[in-house]
Amino acid sequence: MNVLVIVNDQPYGSERPYNALRLATALSKRDGVELRVFLFGDAVMCAIAGQQLPEGHYHLDRMLKPLIRRGEVACCGTCMDARGLEEKALIEGARRSTLEELTDWALWAERTLTF
Repeated sequence: MNVLVIVNDQPYGSERPYNALRLATALSKRDGVELRVFLFGDAVMCAIAGQQLPEGHYHLDRMLKPLIRRGEVACCGTCMDARGLEEKALIEGARRSTLEELTDWALWAERTLTF
């Protein structure tokens, strides 16, 4: 089954991105599931490498790494530009993308989950 997870919220302003990535991780471990994650709006900040957080706090950048190994993680390029985020600031394997690619992914997906 092809699953697309779209994340919209800022990284640490709510638990929505955290829960989206938790579910994406669980899905990625299932046999027969092909997973893609698209980060929109403030969610592009989830993919910034080297985030410094208090001990014991979850790290969204670290949560994305296994998803990259098992699928694809893309960030909205327009959203990155609006936030002054360059592709070189992203974790390895996450990449800049376009609305056109998201459109292709939406047509590819059998299930789309939005957070």
